[in-house]
Amino acid sequence: MSDDRTRDGYLWSATGAPDPEIARLEALLAAYAHRGTLPPLPVRARGHRVWRVVLPALTAAASLMLVISAAWLASASRNADPWAVQTLAGTPAVAGAPVDGPSRLAAGQVLTTDSESRARIAVGQIGRVDVEPNSRLRLMRSRPGEHRMALDRGRIAAQIWAPARSFFVNTPSATAIDLGCAYTLDVDASGGGMIRVTHGWVAFEYDGRESFIPAGAVCATRPGFGPGTPRFADAPAAFEQALPVLDFTAPADPRRAEALQRLLAAARPRDGLTLWHLLSRGRAEERTTVYDRLATLVPPPAAASRDAIARADRRALDAWWNELGLDSASWWRVWKSPWRE
Repeated sequence: MSDDRTRDGYLWSATGAPDPEIARLEALLAAYAHRGTLPPLPVRARGHRVWRVVLPALTAAASLMLVISAAWLASASRNADPWAVQTLAGTPAVAGAPVDGPSRLAAGQVLTTDSESRARIAVGQIGRVDVEPNSRLRLMRSRPGEHRMALDRGRIAAQIWAPARSFFVNTPSATAIDLGCAYTLDVDASGGGMIRVTHGWVAFEYDGRESFIPAGAVCATRPGFGPGTPRFADAPAAFEQALPVLDFTAPADPRRAEALQRLLAAARPRDGLTLWHLLSRGRAEERTTVYDRLATLVPPPAAASRDAIARADRRALDAWWNELGLDSASWWRVWKSPWRE
């Protein structure tokens, strides 16, 4: 039996040799282990009897999740190595050398594809990235909790099944941060890009500007501006025409007023995703106009008053987000907490 399988036996049945990281965690947590017998819970009503059955099950489930998480982290630490590269078509190159068999991409190395080649990268044990023709990417870092690459040009298709904020893709104009997702990302010769999310969520960030993109939505990015405003792929045509003007022109550009009016007139309740992002962008008078239109599509909660939104109050914005029928704002705020950095 292999060493990994022996360690897995210890994880599930306490047999075999433990993984050193699991042993270290057990030692650290030993001081908090319960000793003795729990006193019986008082039975006050029929409903309380349920907890006498449910509570031990919940406790056991929580303990199991803790052990599984520790095992995943231990596995990730063992696999913070160069990424495996597989040829899908043609002849990709790693560090300038053609890939004609199993290969590895180490930190600091570059993978390129020409017009006839494609490659697949195994991102440790957390996912995979397919690299399309005419692409150039670099592995920047691979360590527990942070697997980071840079896409200089071309297209990738990523599928990530690790905890959120484990996989990052830098582009010349924004960083894509997975929140448990599958997506495609294009970067053109100018450094501009477009992301299309097919599963889960992606955060697009640059210099304090952020966009949250759910499955079925797309978002552009441009050098000097960062991520634009996300929209659903089935949004009215007016959105595709107006957003480049609103996202990537100067505040005084005379085209902005007409572009905003066209977008707002075509907006559906589902397009609250786009309008919500616009509440914190553009000029003050533009944000007020967006507020009035969004209020007719998705009535704001009491916390999201006009004054609070005008101040870009985060609590007010998050409260309105929670009315959009998307995931709760608290979910992705957790993944931005300082302890995640």
